[in-house]
Amino acid sequence: MDNKKSEGQAAALPPSNERPTLKTIAFMTGLGITTVSRALKDASDISAETKERVRLVARQIGYQPNRAGVRLRTGKTNVISLILSLEEEIMGLTSPMVIGISEILASTQYHLVVTPYRTQGNALDPVRYVLETGAADGVIISRTEPKDPRVAMMMERNFPFVTHGRTEMGLVHPYHDFDNERFAYEAVRKLTEMGRKRLVLLQPPPYLTFYLHMHGGFERGVRDFGATAIPFNTVNLDNNLVDIRKAAETLFSGPDAPDGIVAGSGGGAVALIAALEATGKKLGQDVDMVSKEPHMFLQWLRPEVATMREDIRLAGRELAKAVIARIEGIPAEELQTLSYPIATDEI
Repeated sequence: MDNKKSEGQAAALPPSNERPTLKTIAFMTGLGITTVSRALKDASDISAETKERVRLVARQIGYQPNRAGVRLRTGKTNVISLILSLEEEIMGLTSPMVIGISEILASTQYHLVVTPYRTQGNALDPVRYVLETGAADGVIISRTEPKDPRVAMMMERNFPFVTHGRTEMGLVHPYHDFDNERFAYEAVRKLTEMGRKRLVLLQPPPYLTFYLHMHGGFERGVRDFGATAIPFNTVNLDNNLVDIRKAAETLFSGPDAPDGIVAGSGGGAVALIAALEATGKKLGQDVDMVSKEPHMFLQWLRPEVATMREDIRLAGRELAKAVIARIEGIPAEELQTLSYPIATDEI
């Protein structure tokens, strides 16, 4: 039941330089502090109209719950930790993923903390920090390995987490992933339909799980559609664009030059296009390309490239929903989702 304050109970607003509190919202809405608190927690006995009024005022004054106080009362931090490698920023994945996660967390009590790390360092360190300090209620990790020690550590501690990518450990855990095997297979199909037979793949680094998926789909496509795979192993998607371009120039200038390219990222595709043009070849005539990309920039700038969309913003939303559900005790086997490549000319 909604309880309004009795007359004379309202206190004066705090000075404008002080942090807004439940008391501030109570004063502005004419409700009791307990009612305000329960409304913000989405209590079932508080009316929808009152909840909306309280949330509106909270947004207007920039109210944020005191995390230290919440932790003392509940043992929870109301924090989700997103642990991202700096390589994902290079591939243009960080911003849309953070936006997607934030869209889900906006209607919850959870806050997002992004923890970056370098692949050259110890990827276990940021996970170990969260586990040992209790800095978050749940963790989102990415760039999974087939035998990922981070997954093993969090499962051993029974800590809520979700992965952007799958593992090959025989352990059931929450994940959201993109079907890179289907992407590569369909890319080969498209190139062979365009008459291309000598194909090259710019692939992920071999230690990541999605390398197995993308490389496997490419090899299967080459077999099924009667093409030939041209080796291109001196660089991968983790290399900087300058190194990718240099390696591609050597490939395109040599006797084993391909006539079709499958690019595992939009950034990598740009480096490959620059290499093509530097060696005097014309995209769409001498060579065709199919690329995965998280945005639509490549399609707009170079329509000769056939692109397939990987919706990273959607991935962020799915990851956020999964980690919250895991915190709430939903079984891991119910929190495994997969998204599929969509040709951008079909969007």
